[in-house]
Amino acid sequence: MKIARIETFLVPPRWLFCRIETDDGVVGWGEPVVEGRAEVVRAAVDVLAEQLVGQDPLRIQDHWQVLTKGGFYRGGPVLSSAVAGLDQALWDIAGKTYGAPVHALLGGPVRERVRVYAWVGGDEPAELADQITAQVEAGFTAVKMNAAGATSPITTAAETAAVVRRVAAAREVLGPGRDVAVDFHGRFTAAGARRVLAELAPLHPLFVEEPVLPEHHHQLPGLVTASTVPLATGERLYGRGEFVSALTAGIAVVQPDLSHAGGISEVHRIASLADTFGAQLAPHCPLGPIALAASLQIAFATPNFLIQEQSRGIHYNKDADLLSYVTDPEPFRFVDGHARRSDAPGLGVTIDETAVRAADRGGHAWRNPVWRHADGSFAEW
Repeated sequence: MKIARIETFLVPPRWLFCRIETDDGVVGWGEPVVEGRAEVVRAAVDVLAEQLVGQDPLRIQDHWQVLTKGGFYRGGPVLSSAVAGLDQALWDIAGKTYGAPVHALLGGPVRERVRVYAWVGGDEPAELADQITAQVEAGFTAVKMNAAGATSPITTAAETAAVVRRVAAAREVLGPGRDVAVDFHGRFTAAGARRVLAELAPLHPLFVEEPVLPEHHHQLPGLVTASTVPLATGERLYGRGEFVSALTAGIAVVQPDLSHAGGISEVHRIASLADTFGAQLAPHCPLGPIALAASLQIAFATPNFLIQEQSRGIHYNKDADLLSYVTDPEPFRFVDGHARRSDAPGLGVTIDETAVRAADRGGHAWRNPVWRHADGSFAEW
């Protein structure tokens, strides 16, 4: 069996899919994308495809080594995301070839269902009580929300109070038996994060995500020491080596993205690395159905898994949603806030190829917003 063809599809709302077909007709799907730079990743996939066409698709680890290390210049979000999608597709082919789900190929399941959380609010969370109530009624036991919009370099009293007010509103609806995670999105400086974390501690967040930007991770030890709130990070880290400093600092939760951090192969290794530090895995995934399917395969096979992000109803999805490109929604039917394990081969999701090809003809050019402070200077989004 040889890899015969690799294609990419730019599909709304902001995703990129890739399709690998073998010479005997087995097809694997992956989701290689950097949100806002999908076209750039598409070009990277085209270049990396030169290393794969004509090769045995089942030599996944060897291909991963060549794709990530075969060039003198390595790493970064674009190349790592291109590798991630190709890696997902190769695991999909392997599962279909052996007639087994990917989690079985990773050593077998360690759980029968995976806890997932729902997003509430957008960049400026509003009407949180109504949104959270709806998610609770839908059976979810955990939600995540952005803490704030554009934030001052030194967080003001009003900004701090607004964050606490939003999280307190969430806690009031959720009660003590459900969870709220709070995403700082790298919008706070270390000083600002320290100030807000102290105020949030009594509200018992499940975790606070990206308390500071990745380039400020040298500040993480002080934040971990200063707060009882579990800290999480990792959506903008692209390989296990980049997680070492965060884990050494004492973060509680790692959040690699299956479409950014080298795919199934690398995230499986990141989870094992995190386990040696007593940290939990909560894969980042505000993306499409293939990325989520890959994340769930990891979750079923990972002992130190905590909770899974998913994009049903997320504020980014305007022109399409999680179920727009699948023929069977069952893998993403959440019961009591959980996804149930399936023994379907490969990634366990069936892609609607006709819908994907039709969507690609229109494509998309999604870009994240550029924010500015009141004085006109750049603000972190």
